[in-house]
Amino acid sequence: MFVRSARSEDVEAIALIMAALAEEGLIATEAPVDLEAQARRFREVIEADSPTAAWVLEDAGRVVGNASVHERGSGVLYLGMGISPQARGRGGGRAFLEAILEHAYACGAHKLELEVWLDNARAIAVYAAAGFEVEGLRRNHYRRRDGRLRSALLMARLLQADEPPR
Repeated sequence: MFVRSARSEDVEAIALIMAALAEEGLIATEAPVDLEAQARRFREVIEADSPTAAWVLEDAGRVVGNASVHERGSGVLYLGMGISPQARGRGGGRAFLEAILEHAYACGAHKLELEVWLDNARAIAVYAAAGFEVEGLRRNHYRRRDGRLRSALLMARLLQADEPPR
């Protein structure tokens, strides 16, 4: 498996991954996913100028994960990523975070931030191992289609100008 920059021809595969993750309930996007709208959204991210960037995780020629960052404030990059169930536990999350950190340093960002569901222990562990810390909690913040409210952890990693990427 390896990480590479996402290309326009990847958007359909990325949309399918997002649909699978939505079915699992691991991301904010809810099923059923509008595949055309997702593909269009990812095409815009892929074609955007830096500091927005997108990557895919490839395994044997198949796209099995995606990650992206966009600026949420001057020098603050918000990240999101997802990996197909069959590709998890094989280092893809760490590989995405390495690419994201390299990009963040190259852009001169001073902080990376993200949100993650409280029950996504695997993702929380990957982020914590990469130096992300819990900054807060969005308690009962996200209303789902069925009316339930979900809480999310706010996690971030401060970047030092002289710190090399991990």
